[in-house]
Amino acid sequence: MASSGLQTLIELAENAVDTAAKNLGRSIKARDDANEQLNLLEQYRTDYEAKFQSHAQRGLNVTQFTNYQGFIGKLDLAIEGQKKLVMDAEYRIDIAKRAWQECEKKRLSYKTLIDRNAQVELKKEMKRDQKQTDERATRKLFYKK
Repeated sequence: MASSGLQTLIELAENAVDTAAKNLGRSIKARDDANEQLNLLEQYRTDYEAKFQSHAQRGLNVTQFTNYQGFIGKLDLAIEGQKKLVMDAEYRIDIAKRAWQECEKKRLSYKTLIDRNAQVELKKEMKRDQKQTDERATRKLFYKK
């Protein structure tokens, strides 16, 4: 394959690497956002439970007690749901990371092919130069005699 063809493949591979890297970045940001939301929910639950404990020590009627317990239960469900979102985001990061690695591997393999091609061309050029130098030296020697 011609060097320009390989160069085109490298450019396409670089574009794929850039796209994969952006996808990985978005996946990491989504995970970080999900973790932040989880932390906020957990902190809110802790604060709400402390408020419940404080009010419980002063005395609560059945309705208030039920409302506190119900809301804490809903917070627990929200926290569990958010944990699942964080796990899903981690999974998406793994997928995006593997995709980026595959694109990078392909790009590097194309680059290796270009480097090898350049080495072959350099060796051919050096052989041509050496052959021309040898021919000149032979002619010089021949004409001197």
